[in-house]
Amino acid sequence: MGKLHAIALGCQMSAADGAELAEPLLRRGLRWTDSPQEADAIVIATCTVRQHAEDRALSLIGSLKPWREADERRVLIVSGCAAERLKGWLQERFPHVDLVVGAKSVEDYPKLVEQALGRRFDALAENLEAFGAARAPSPTGSPATAFLTIMRGCNYSCSYCIVPAVRGRELYRPVEAILEEARRRLDEGARELMLLGQTVNSYRGEHKGRPVRFAELLRLLDALPGLKRLRFMSPHPFFVDERLARAMAECRSVCPQLHLPAQSGSDRLLKLMRRNYTRGELLRKAQLLRRHLPGVVLSTDVIVGFPTETDEDFEMTLTMLEELAPASAYCFKYSPRQPTEAALWPDDCPPSLKEERLARLNEAVDRLTEASLLAQRGRRFEVLVEQGGFGRTPEGYKARWNGAAGLPGELVSVRVTGASRRTLLGERDER
Repeated sequence: MGKLHAIALGCQMSAADGAELAEPLLRRGLRWTDSPQEADAIVIATCTVRQHAEDRALSLIGSLKPWREADERRVLIVSGCAAERLKGWLQERFPHVDLVVGAKSVEDYPKLVEQALGRRFDALAENLEAFGAARAPSPTGSPATAFLTIMRGCNYSCSYCIVPAVRGRELYRPVEAILEEARRRLDEGARELMLLGQTVNSYRGEHKGRPVRFAELLRLLDALPGLKRLRFMSPHPFFVDERLARAMAECRSVCPQLHLPAQSGSDRLLKLMRRNYTRGELLRKAQLLRRHLPGVVLSTDVIVGFPTETDEDFEMTLTMLEELAPASAYCFKYSPRQPTEAALWPDDCPPSLKEERLARLNEAVDRLTEASLLAQRGRRFEVLVEQGGFGRTPEGYKARWNGAAGLPGELVSVRVTGASRRTLLGERDER
């Protein structure tokens, strides 16, 4: 019986794509392995949003040459955003790769795998009927949480972002297909669904002859039996409005957590980035959410060293961060991505200055994270167990506790007694 291993590099969309690509291989009779050395087939889901993610992918692909050449029956598949951007070059640079599948071809994954490699897998898939088809393990790492892709692509044209080039314009899955997959994931044991899309809250569809926007989709999913928690990534601030805030507040399963990517606190840079909002508008979105969901926990993204960023621009970002008061933030040094508009501009912020600003930004974020975690001391949370003694609160805080560990998918009450650098610490509350 052949064995399959998958590696996801970068964002949650990459992890979801990797799991999707694994499904047709598992249906052919391959079985999952956590060890790449034991695998007969390896799938790599790549990301190219930042140069570092792409460099990691190329290094990994190169390192797998000895593994691939050790057995001619082995199969190496490279997929995702970096595969889309570098498709022809990858095939020339790494001839040991059997199949390159770009992100724009994600809907055709099963057909492409079958056409290119179907016969190769026949030798690996022994006695499929006796074993039955398997399914990919959750890319979240916990059987309690399932990723659910509801749309792909992006209609925006942020000057620094490569996503539209490698994933194309927005395509929305039909509402019924989303509900059907959600029911299936819940029947398989998931208790939490994570909705995924490049601009997930721009979703639009139709259900029973009526238009459905993202807020209505949340309400439809919220009504499904067995669903305990509903989250989503990655929303765009432009589509955070009264309708969404009300739906989040009124749906029993929607978690009081939202990622609000700011990128910068300078209106001048936001305009250059083509983010379609100002600093003031972003902060008013945060106020709207907090009015409808008191205690909502926000996170954000910030880029430092964008072309022409001045000391004044950077200071505006720091003060914006203080006003937004996120519990966490993903902070990055700008890196030009071809073929984006910004890649044509001079990358005029020296690497040393980028490092200095990133260090200051991370210091500010660490302070905000520590304050957010310590403010939870003494509170009791209903934690969804992901694995022994570890889980997440509805607000998205990671939590570890003493006492009975609980089973994945179980909801346990935890009283917070302290915090580590990124995680709440507590005691299992048996009352």
